[in-house]
Amino acid sequence: MDQNLPPCPECSCAYTYEMGPLLVCPECGHEWNPAASAVAATAAERVVKDAVGNVLSDGDTVTVIKDLKVKGSPTGIKVGTKVRGIRLVDGVDGHDIDCKVPGIGAMQLKSSVVKKA
Repeated sequence: MDQNLPPCPECSCAYTYEMGPLLVCPECGHEWNPAASAVAATAAERVVKDAVGNVLSDGDTVTVIKDLKVKGSPTGIKVGTKVRGIRLVDGVDGHDIDCKVPGIGAMQLKSSVVKKA
């Protein structure tokens, strides 16, 4: 039996026990998956910074700092385009901002090509 189980995140009870893949608190009845809790804690610790070092968060407005080519668009995204209401994600190939660019639509951008407005 593993004696190194974490306390309950709801009531801080130290008498948690395992039931299959879950941990259970006998006092408040709360059940949780310890692996999912570790992933959520890691995501909460992740910090995304823009091209000049400002910390970005969900809902921020950013400005594009260089011209970007976009497949299927004849114009692309121009310098100075403001993008409102960004959402930070774990994207592919460094694309960590999910947003809707005016005139283009929904896409993902790299934080290295934007600055906080």
